[in-house]
Amino acid sequence: MPLRNLFLDFNAYFASVEQQVNPKLRNKPTAVVPMMADSTCCIAASYEAKKYGIRTGTLVSLAKKICPGLQLVEAHHRLYIQYHNQLVKAIETCVHVDQVMSIDEVVCSLMGKQKIRENAIELALQIKKTIAEKVGEYIKCSIGLAPNRFLAKTATDMQKPDGLVVIEDKDLPHCLYNLKLNDLTGIGRKMEVRLKRHGIYTVEMLCNLPKSRLKEVWGGIEGERMYAQLRGEDVKRPPTHRQTVGHSHVLPPKERNKDDAFAVLNRLLQKAAMRMRYLGYAAGAMSMGVRFLGGMKWREEISFSHTQNTITLMKALEKVWERYPAGKEKPLAVGVTLFKLLDEDQSTPIFFEDYDKIKSLNKAVDGLNKKYGFTSAYYATSHYARKSAPMRIAFTQIPDLEIEDDEKEF
Repeated sequence: MPLRNLFLDFNAYFASVEQQVNPKLRNKPTAVVPMMADSTCCIAASYEAKKYGIRTGTLVSLAKKICPGLQLVEAHHRLYIQYHNQLVKAIETCVHVDQVMSIDEVVCSLMGKQKIRENAIELALQIKKTIAEKVGEYIKCSIGLAPNRFLAKTATDMQKPDGLVVIEDKDLPHCLYNLKLNDLTGIGRKMEVRLKRHGIYTVEMLCNLPKSRLKEVWGGIEGERMYAQLRGEDVKRPPTHRQTVGHSHVLPPKERNKDDAFAVLNRLLQKAAMRMRYLGYAAGAMSMGVRFLGGMKWREEISFSHTQNTITLMKALEKVWERYPAGKEKPLAVGVTLFKLLDEDQSTPIFFEDYDKIKSLNKAVDGLNKKYGFTSAYYATSHYARKSAPMRIAFTQIPDLEIEDDEKEF
């Protein structure tokens, strides 16, 4: 089978962008944090910091102990999105980007003579050169070339930073044997436990199992897909329907009280509702959660007729909030998720709502926020949290600056 895919993974992306923008951080151990507080966690670490054992999720207090010279930088999510867009444009001058997988991953299809090993390697090197020249020399990437996306992505993890790995038919499956089970896409913590329960402890053991055995272990077609992917076959997947839209936020110390937590939840809900309308969905249920200092968690769900209306969703939130647990524990983090999503043209408007009037109101509010920034128009319940919960990036979901930017430039 020829090389069909080029997968590109930007190394230590957030930290690399910070080092590109600020020369004082270059070649120094650097960690990106959500806020300047020892109680929070690092959300990215430069390779200089990783040498000390600092990783995503390392407590800031611990990171400072193991690396006294660590440079801490508060995250600039807007900047990371802007650099991401520049990087995609730079790659497009070399080869078409088929799909943006996350803020730091893209995949491209190889066409014609690009599928030949030498040409594919030349293309990968050209991409690296173009990124350095057009975006910045401190933005490094690892590139994987393989017969399918699965193996191309796997190849990016086999040589970091600034790697370039080719996997061809002749390399399979033995080139994968040194990997851990959870190095393979689709094998998370729970799946790894299941595999070990079935007596599968290594990638070599996984590769040597027949298709029927993998189907049995996975409990269905995903096992057959894993069998095919490990052998370089190009596996087609059906289009996915979005399952949820939501936001979460860690509260700063001054907002760790019931009233401020509720205001922040309202802000998160209003952002989620706007995003949901932009994506063309209506929600039929909502979940809301609070994590308290000390580790206790509280989560509630509520279902309702499918709606896009922010006011209806806010009323549902208020109803759930009435069940807020009594106690003296301070809220540490809050989150809200809209689910049971339907395409808006498949949902039936709520009988008691003035659909046309509500749609006009939502359109007007969304238009103001789109033009002037998300805090330009909002419902009063989020007034005291209007500067809280700024735009954040989930690695599999890149905010659209057109609708979610808190700080529009004029």
